Amino acid sequence: MSAAGLSAAPVAILVRRGERVESCHRVSYAIADTAGRRRHAGGDPDRPVFARSAVKPLQALVLLESGAAERFAVSQVELALACASHGGEPFHVEPIRRWLARLGLDQASLECGAHAPLHGPSAERLVRAGRAPEPVHNNCSGKHTAMLATARHLGAPLAGYTQADHPVQRWVAAALAEMIGADALPAPALDGCGLPTYPLTLGQLATAMARLAEPAALAPDRSAACRAICAAMSAQPKLVAGSGRACTAIMTVAPELVVKTGAEGVYGAALPSLGLGLALKVEDGASRAAPVALLALLEALGALRPEQGAALEEVARPVVRNHAGRVVGGIEPAAGWPDLQAARDAR
Repeated sequence: MSAAGLSAAPVAILVRRGERVESCHRVSYAIADTAGRRRHAGGDPDRPVFARSAVKPLQALVLLESGAAERFAVSQVELALACASHGGEPFHVEPIRRWLARLGLDQASLECGAHAPLHGPSAERLVRAGRAPEPVHNNCSGKHTAMLATARHLGAPLAGYTQADHPVQRWVAAALAEMIGADALPAPALDGCGLPTYPLTLGQLATAMARLAEPAALAPDRSAACRAICAAMSAQPKLVAGSGRACTAIMTVAPELVVKTGAEGVYGAALPSLGLGLALKVEDGASRAAPVALLALLEALGALRPEQGAALEEVARPVVRNHAGRVVGGIEPAAGWPDLQAARDAR
C-alpha cells in the first residue's frame, strides 16, 4: 500500500470513546453502472485491492453456468451457502454436510482447511464437547463444496480444485474478468481458504456488482445465473453470514439489496433498484468500520427507506462497550462523509 493511496482516502469513520475521537479509518469507494461508468467515487478507487470474499457471488456463477447446479439439484439454500462467509452455525454446517454426501463426498475433500466457527456460541459448543473445528466449519466451506460439485460435473480432478490452473478456477477467472470488463486478470495471490484471489480496483468490483444487480445486457445463461444468485442471497440472508453479522442484518431488513463482505475491510453491494454496484475498502482493513461505511453510502444514495435505516441503526452506528457491558463510546461516519449530494447525483 502506497503512502499516496493512504493520503488519497479521506477519514471516513470515527471511533469515539466518551466525547473524544480515539481512532479513525480512511475509506475508498466506487459506485458504477452496468456499462462500467463510474457514477461516484471517493478516496483512491483505482488502486487494486484484494476483494477477498466479496467476490463469492461472482465465483458462484460457474456452479450455475456449467450445468452442475441443475445436474446435482442444487437448492436455493445451497446456492446461498455457495456465496456465504458463514458463521459455522449448525444451520450452516449441516446443509453443507448433506450437500457433500449427495455428491458422494465428505469434508475430507474440502481443501479450505479448518478454523473455529466465526459464531462465538457455536465455537464454544465445540470446545465444551471436546471437538476440534472441522473443514465444514470454515466460513468458505459452502463455496468450496460448490467448486467440488462443478469439478465433478466437468469430469475434472477433485484433488487440487483450488489451484489456479484447475479447470474450475480457469472458468471462475474468466467469468470474473468478464464481469469486471477486463480482458484478463492480474496474477493472483492466495486467499485464506487457499483459492486464488485477484487484485481488482474498486471501480472494477463495483462494475461487476452492478452487472450482478442488473444483468439484462448479459448473455442469457449469465443473466439467469446472476438473478438466481441474487434471489438466493436475498431469500436466505442468515445463510450468507449468520447471527449478529452485518450482511445478514442488512439483507434481512432490505432484501432488495445484495451485500457481501470480504476480509480486510472490503464490501461489495448490488443495488438492483438503482442498477448500480458499490465497492469499498477500509484502508487499514478494519472490519469494524466496513459496515458503518457501507450503510453511510447506502443512506447517501437513498438506497434505504427511512424505516430500513432506522432498523439498521445498531449496524450503522454501533456502540462501544467495556467488559462490564457499559456503553463507553461509538463508531460513526465522519461529519460530511460521504458527500451526500454527489452520491445522490450518482443515481
